[in-house]
Parts: sequence; structure tokens; C-alpha cells
Amino acid sequence: QVQLVESGGGLVQAGGSLRLSCAASARTFSRYAMGWFRQAPGKERESVAAISWSGGLTYADSVKGRFTISRDNAKNTVYLQMNSLKPEDTAVYYCAASSRFTYASRWSYEYDYWGQGTQVTVSS
Repeated sequence: QVQLVESGGGLVQAGGSLRLSCAASARTFSRYAMGWFRQAPGKERESVAAISWSGGLTYADSVKGRFTISRDNAKNTVYLQMNSLKPEDTAVYYCAASSRFTYASRWSYEYDYWGQGTQVTVSS
């Protein structure tokens, strides 16, 4: 069983930045693909960014050029640096880990473990 704990969410003005962190309990963290998803009120959960075990990346079109996903395997942690935040980025952000797939998947059903989520609110 893998536990994921997100942190770093909060309230920020439009144009500001936040960095989310996700600490994983997995002993073989480096072998997991990791993803960030978000869910806004009344909307479906959507992929934001993902990183493969080898460092391959994928981003949603809406965040390209503004968000950066990275991982530190020595710390069992994945990060999401969010810059130039917009009110439409407001959502609960979830970290996810896949033990079955090693590529940077954007499909939620390919992830096995989920964090509890952290709220990001961007004011206009």
C-alpha cells in the first residue's frame, strides 16, 4: 500500500505562484509514474500533469508553459510548480501514483493510489 500526502495548497491572487508537494511512502517510488489531477466544483476530475519513472512529462494544454512537474526520487516526492495562476485554476489538486504503468499517463484509471487532495484557490 502506498500513501500519498499533498501539501502546499492555499489562497493566492491571480498571477501568483504556488508549489505543491506530494510525499509518497512507497519504497520503490522511483518505479512509479506520478500524476497531478484537479477537480473544480461541479466538474469532472482532470489531468494536470504527469511524470514517468524515467522523467518523461506530459501536461494539459491549459497549463502548458505555466506549470512544471518534477520529482525527487531521493525524497520520495513529486512537485507541481504553478506560476501565472488564473482563477480557473481553482480546484482541489490530487496527487496519484501508478504501479502498473511507467509512462506519464493522463488517464485517472491508470493510477492506483491517490492522495487526499489540497485546495488551491486563485482570486481575481
